[in-house]
Amino acid sequence: MSEGPAGGSHSRPENTDAPDSEPANPGDTHQLYKRGMDLLGRGSPAAAAQVLERAAAAEPRSKSVREALARAQFGARQYAAAAGNFRMIVEASPSDDYAQFGLGLALARIGEPGAAAEHLALAAAMRPNLQHYTDALRSVRATLRARSAMQEGSQ
Repeated sequence: MSEGPAGGSHSRPENTDAPDSEPANPGDTHQLYKRGMDLLGRGSPAAAAQVLERAAAAEPRSKSVREALARAQFGARQYAAAAGNFRMIVEASPSDDYAQFGLGLALARIGEPGAAAEHLALAAAMRPNLQHYTDALRSVRATLRARSAMQEGSQ
């Protein structure tokens, strides 16, 4: 499967000028977001997820915070949590191709290829020029075909 939402060619631009210490005011959502993005950019998705969870608690409707949290969770292999956060974005904005893609990949990783295929198909239809969207869809559909063939063979 293609590289996931935590990195790869479709990652959102990352701000890496955050300070190395925790924000002076932990309640400052923007500082938490910047710190989380810095950690994510430095390859520490689990630490980023912890910081971004605090930002999401402070600003639960912030799409950028929710997406960053989902990316961090995906990178930390917290696929069910990532799926939940990507789902929140998709429910609020069904035309968000990146959230559809992230949700599809997360669902595939937790063993739900049927649901994953639906979201990946939507993402690929919205942005057919993004090869990693179509590659991920192809991979999930191959999984579905293989499972179907195995079920037919066992009957």
